[in-house]
Amino acid sequence: MPATRRRLTLVTAAVTTIALTGAATAIATAAHAATGCRVDYTVGAQWPGGFTGNITITNLGDPLSGWTLRWSFTAGQQVVQGWNAELSQSGSTVTAGDAGWNGNLGTNASTSIGFNGSWNNSANPAPVDFTLNGAACTGGTNPDPTTPPPNPTTPPPDPTTPPPDPTTPPPGPTPTGIVGWATHNGGTTGGGNAGTTTVTTAAALESAVSSSSPAVIRVSGTINCSGMLRVRSNKTILGAGNSATISGCGLNINGDRNVIIRNINFRNWNDDAINVQESATNIWIDHNNFTNGYDGAVDIKRGSDYITVSWNRVFGHDKSMLLGHSDSNAGQDVGHLRVTYHHNWFDGSNQRHPRVRFGNPVHVFNNYYDGVTGYGVASTVNAGVLVEGNYFENTDDPYHLGEGSSGPGSLVARNNHFVNSGNGQTGGSVAAIPYGYTLTTPSQVKSVVTNGAGTGKIGL
Repeated sequence: MPATRRRLTLVTAAVTTIALTGAATAIATAAHAATGCRVDYTVGAQWPGGFTGNITITNLGDPLSGWTLRWSFTAGQQVVQGWNAELSQSGSTVTAGDAGWNGNLGTNASTSIGFNGSWNNSANPAPVDFTLNGAACTGGTNPDPTTPPPNPTTPPPDPTTPPPDPTTPPPGPTPTGIVGWATHNGGTTGGGNAGTTTVTTAAALESAVSSSSPAVIRVSGTINCSGMLRVRSNKTILGAGNSATISGCGLNINGDRNVIIRNINFRNWNDDAINVQESATNIWIDHNNFTNGYDGAVDIKRGSDYITVSWNRVFGHDKSMLLGHSDSNAGQDVGHLRVTYHHNWFDGSNQRHPRVRFGNPVHVFNNYYDGVTGYGVASTVNAGVLVEGNYFENTDDPYHLGEGSSGPGSLVARNNHFVNSGNGQTGGSVAAIPYGYTLTTPSQVKSVVTNGAGTGKIGL
């Protein structure tokens, strides 16, 4: 039976991401002035009469317990809608105050804000005269002259400290193409430089993925299996060629970390295809195909964190990607479940693309939704989801708040492209995205994703 869903209509008392008035809104200033700052400004997208501005603020001075950023437009631009800050504009001057949750900004710490604006189609120059708590953001610092110099008597490192265990292979460089949350928390390298093992049977696959040693595991041909195979830390699991297939079973990452799964066809699984749970961290799931399974294609839950799900294709399947398994699991999930979903192809699948609880920010960008029969993205139970630059085609319900018996989360949508699809539902605010990424032009996402997603696209 199709899943029952509940769409929630927001009332006027709902929290919004921006408050605009004709005059400048009074915003509390920080406890002390910044002594140095840098601002990076980019135009994420531009169209006739409108554009999206992205701003990253880096505090180069003393830690701040609150901040106010100001800048000036020089060509009549106006802020229309924003996120991650309280914004107001008076004449050419824009004032952005912290949103509360992002008010603490330590030395060398950064936060990102953004806005949709209007322009007159003749010129859209970058803003000028950025100041943070009244200090000009020049990219330099004014050191406190009272700070003593380093103690020259500090002893050198203890020469008796043992070297790293030579039996553990180095992790190797971060793989090319990894973007998003999986680059944080030390990065995701999988088996790194460990030796490669090729497996062709269920027994060999189970033995290889369950080993406590780092490993690079190549799956060759079709492996038929059942149940869930436990994957331990520091593993890279790669499909050899276009036809590598795991049929009938799934991979379970249960409390382990640093796992990469790429270029595998998953089909007919009898539980989940990939299950990430119990505070598993640093996982990259990339360029796989998922079809005709029992439950989730990629389910992430129970406090797991720092995960990227990219360039996968889901087709002929119902429940695609669940993030957070229960409304009652806040104690384990709040502050975790941070996942990036990008350049995935949801090809006629039904629901959960993804369905999100608690994670904030969850970043859903540049995915192609083609003929989705149920819904695209659902934000529920205190989640914060940024839905950005996606291509929705023949999808009546691209995104909404609340789902089934779960109450609404927050969802900010920007720069999405719609073809014969609904408008979606938004509300609330979302935490800043803390990493850099390149956004594919939304109208080109269909071509880019259909040519690049799924197995056989990365030369393994």
